[in-house]
Amino acid sequence: MPDMDLITAVVRRSRADDTLQAALDAGAPGITYFWARGTGVKENLGYAGTLIEGEKQVLWVVTQRADTEKVVKAIANAGNLTLPGEGFAYVQPVTHAVGFIPPED
Repeated sequence: MPDMDLITAVVRRSRADDTLQAALDAGAPGITYFWARGTGVKENLGYAGTLIEGEKQVLWVVTQRADTEKVVKAIANAGNLTLPGEGFAYVQPVTHAVGFIPPED
């Protein structure tokens, strides 16, 4: 089994389609996603927080480790994740997987 990572990204619903497509274009072999609602930054920003969209989309992407950084950067750019309240992403190592078919080179 190749070294793999799980990328979890939470993005604004209005940026979800672009972010999903950017991840695929960057080499994500597939994406599992679902809608969610979050709290946190929005409530701590006062009036500015009222401008933050509460509806989010969560993306789960399993990548081969060699592709992880490229996919994370694509997600961060498409999702505007460097801005407060836009969402976030993190990476976890995958120690075991069943059914994952790595893309052909």
